[in-house]
Parts: sequence; C-alpha cells; structure tokens
Amino acid sequence: MQCRREFSQVLCFCLLLAFKCLVVASSQLKHLVTDPHWKPATATWYGSPDGDGSDGGACGYGSLVDVKPLRARVGAVSPILFKNGEGCGACYKVRCLDNSICSRRAVTIIVTDECPGGYCSNGRTHFDLSGAAFGRMAIAGENGQLRDRGEIPVIYRRTPCKYPGRNIAFHVNEGSTDYWLSLLVEFEDGDGDVGSMHIREASSGEWSQMNHLWGANWCIIGGPLKGPFSVKLTTLSTGRTLSAREVIPINWSPKATYTSRLNFLSP
Repeated sequence: MQCRREFSQVLCFCLLLAFKCLVVASSQLKHLVTDPHWKPATATWYGSPDGDGSDGGACGYGSLVDVKPLRARVGAVSPILFKNGEGCGACYKVRCLDNSICSRRAVTIIVTDECPGGYCSNGRTHFDLSGAAFGRMAIAGENGQLRDRGEIPVIYRRTPCKYPGRNIAFHVNEGSTDYWLSLLVEFEDGDGDVGSMHIREASSGEWSQMNHLWGANWCIIGGPLKGPFSVKLTTLSTGRTLSAREVIPINWSPKATYTSRLNFLSP
C-alpha cells in the first residue's frame, strides 16, 4: 500500500511537470504564430555574471564594447547571423519564453562578436550574450537563477539600431597609410550592418569600392591616397545608402576617429 501511494505521488509529479512543459511549448508556439518576425533560437552567456561579455570581439569594435551605448548590450552570434562579419553592428531583440523565471521584456543586443563552435555549430541560430544582457531577461531577483540554467530557448527578431545623440563615425585603423586605408564604421542607426563601402577623394568625381577585410573593417589599396575623403555606406539588410561628405580630413591620422554630421533614420 505504501509503495502504491508513493508511485501515485511520483506519477502525479511527472504529469504536472509534463503539463508545465506543454504550457511553455504552447506559449512559444503562440508567439511564433502570431508574430512572424519572431524566430526560435537558443542562448547562453559568457564573461563575468554581470559583465559586458566580450573585451573586443571579432567585429573589431575594441574598447567600445565596454562603454555606452554598447556597454552590456553586446552579443556573439552563430555564423548564420555573423555572415563572415557583414552581420556586425546589427541589432536584435532576444526574449526568454519561460514565464516562471523570465519577464516579458526582451533585451536588445548589438552583434559585436562571433560564436563559431560549441553551442553555435551545426547551422544553429544561437546568441552568446553578455552576462548582464542575459540576466536582464529574468524577472526581478531571478537573474542569477536564470544564468544558472546555462543554455535556454529564446525567440528573436531584428530591430533598428538606435544611438541617440550620435552620428556615424569612422575609425581609421592602425597601420593605415597613403597606400592602404582601413576604416571601421561605428554607431550606425537603422540596419546597423554594412553591405558595401565606397570612398572618394576630394580631387576625384568617382567613388572607389572598398574591400571587406574582417568583422566590420573595410579597406582600400591605391595610392597615393589624398584626403579629404567622402565615404558612402550601403546597408546589407535593405540596401539603404548614406554619403558622408569629406568626413575624413586632409590631415587624417591612424587610430583617429572622425564623426560625420548625419546618420540613417531609423524606420
């Protein structure tokens, strides 16, 4: 009789657990059906529990990941979203689906790094978030418990990047010369990603195409290259174009950052 009672209790617990799993799965399916912009993925976190995650990353943003507006909103993504670096700068909303520990609030992250192996292999769509960004998906007081779960199912969607009060900037990479000029794009509103870049010398009426190096870095080989330079961006996602006239001065120098007077308008 005692064994039968214990068996019944175990059976009831298993049924309750199965029912909870069905409810969570049903909730996830409901979100995916009602809003086709949300897609399923998985997420983990890296770095210190409340930290900014990457200390630079495969996109080449360097110390920008440690300060606002990027700070704590960074994420490494699997190759399917990284796109050999052309996905750098794109912004996503990521939301956990387990209502027992997660809030209904989605966290917004900026792609700053690649997650090439482990959780991110085999063609999976995966986000490896900073500890702070991962914890922000939890309900109040449960961020530590959420991080303890390790990998979790999430839904995600693209969202316009927004850098209030900032315009697009161009960082001249170390090693640039009059014959090899390399640029990193910073604070691009809207799509956030770059599909192509062109540069034009003040003495020329023609745009010259830049080559994609790695991450968010582009370069041009020629020479001697003489400033000031205008730079034209075309986004990867929608093909929107922006031209920053003579944004890089005649007396430009490596490791300097030059800010334009404009930015894309967020849709």
